[in-house]
Amino acid sequence: MVKQKTIKTEISLNGVGLHTGKEVTMTFKPAPINNGFTFVRIDLEGNPIIEADANYVVNTQRGTNLEKLGVKIQTPEHVLAALVGCDLDNVIIELNASELPIMDGSSKYFVEAIEKVGIEEQDADRQFYVVKEVISFTDEASGSEILVMPNDDYSITTMVDFGTKVLGTQNATMKSISEFKTEIANSRTFSFLHELESLLDNGLIKGGDLNNAIVYVDKEISPNTMENLKKAFGKDSISVKENGILDNLTLHYPNEAARHKLLDVVGDLSLIGVRIKGKVIANKPGHFVNTQFAKKLSKIIKIEQKNHVPTYDLNLPPLMDIHQIMNTLPHRPPFLLIDRIIEMSDTHVVGMKNVTMNENFFVGHFPDAPVMPGVLIVEAMAQTGGILVLSTVPDPENYLTYFMKIDNVKFKHKVLPGDTLIFKCDLISPIRRGICHMQANAYANGKLVAEAELMAQIAKKQ
Repeated sequence: MVKQKTIKTEISLNGVGLHTGKEVTMTFKPAPINNGFTFVRIDLEGNPIIEADANYVVNTQRGTNLEKLGVKIQTPEHVLAALVGCDLDNVIIELNASELPIMDGSSKYFVEAIEKVGIEEQDADRQFYVVKEVISFTDEASGSEILVMPNDDYSITTMVDFGTKVLGTQNATMKSISEFKTEIANSRTFSFLHELESLLDNGLIKGGDLNNAIVYVDKEISPNTMENLKKAFGKDSISVKENGILDNLTLHYPNEAARHKLLDVVGDLSLIGVRIKGKVIANKPGHFVNTQFAKKLSKIIKIEQKNHVPTYDLNLPPLMDIHQIMNTLPHRPPFLLIDRIIEMSDTHVVGMKNVTMNENFFVGHFPDAPVMPGVLIVEAMAQTGGILVLSTVPDPENYLTYFMKIDNVKFKHKVLPGDTLIFKCDLISPIRRGICHMQANAYANGKLVAEAELMAQIAKKQ
């Protein structure tokens, strides 16, 4: 397993937002396990937090834009790409404005800042989504398509075709995320002259200069446009180089545009929230198709995680048999509802129950069509979780477990005589003062049959 990672200490960068032109200070801070990437607007009351989540994407005009409860984050894609490219999992990004600094239009300066403070491993395993079949999204309007297929590593290929003489077909490939820092990070954002004219006319590119965006000249520059460009960029003169881009800037790579599109894909797909093991192929990618694909993949992953049925070899000796369970739990038949403990760690526990027709509750619970009562399934999940919390004390036989809260209970399938129930309980937060907060799932016949969020506390017997 790969461990989660964060940065060792905080570091700040200053810059301007490309579209707002506002000065912004951005600070990277270490974050706890399972935090992911979160933005904090320290310029607003209450310091609201916006998670880097595809479901918060509200529009993709001139970049990816997030919004949660009216709080906005603009153009985070280059920063997010740097975080993923540096192999990080958990970072807090504090901002005193809505738009992140554009710097030179790439991820270079963000990567350098991260490398300056260093990276440290954390005591938790990284989550991966292993792609098992081709998943795709197509934007019919633009003809853009992005897909992911099975692969042992996270790799990306981008193909761009703008149908212009100055910038035709280009491809770029990153075989592994380890190539990001050296091959992709310094690829700068770009724009065509016709797009730039529109942005300038509408006052939508206030933080631009010739050092943070490559401008491809796809049309003849009129004298009026030339004057507007000189004024916008604060230059006495502007000219077009032989390769068709505005002066003051030299391409890092012949295919820098395709590499920057790949950089954007890395940043936008980080909004899925889980590392991918798969090969991404993006044809004419853009922020809209990238984030729509991220939303689709995020939804698929959540459904699969929810419906994922763990498998255990029930022929192996259990971790705890019924006698050991009775030495730990105070419950006794007919209210002892688990037969075995199969697996346990500091953060999870797995239990099992064989449901037989001899259960006393079947006598009265639909005798002609016996169904295990849902409340008893919840109780069985709680007893399984009780084993976990009681394992934290040296004398579990002297403690009782009491419910504090039950939330989000759902029953999805009937449990019938002859079924084998598997209960899996995972801690939502660490056990403190004998309080256990956990997500509990019950499985039978290869299906999720019940789920609940449970909170219980152990207390010493009086």
